[in-house]
Amino acid sequence: MKKEDTVKLISAEGFEFVVDKNAAMVSQTIRNMLTSPGSFAETQHREVTFPEISTTILEKICQYFYWSLQFASGKETEFHIEPELTLELMMAANYLHT
Repeated sequence: MKKEDTVKLISAEGFEFVVDKNAAMVSQTIRNMLTSPGSFAETQHREVTFPEISTTILEKICQYFYWSLQFASGKETEFHIEPELTLELMMAANYLHT
């Protein structure tokens, strides 16, 4: 995968997730950050920092992005969410419009 085809998502603790740009674009918020006109840092560096989203939650969100792409292509599988992550994950998903 070429560097220009990836996006770096950074959690509150500073952990970096390098994901496929198409996967990250599942999130309307990330899509807007990366495609907005102008010279925003997110657009130029293909990095988005989420100071309010923990590493555990951001990891699950990244998993969801890839699952969503597979689901959209017709592969039907279940996306498992641990009960203890549900509330925090719902808040992050709301922010990310996923």
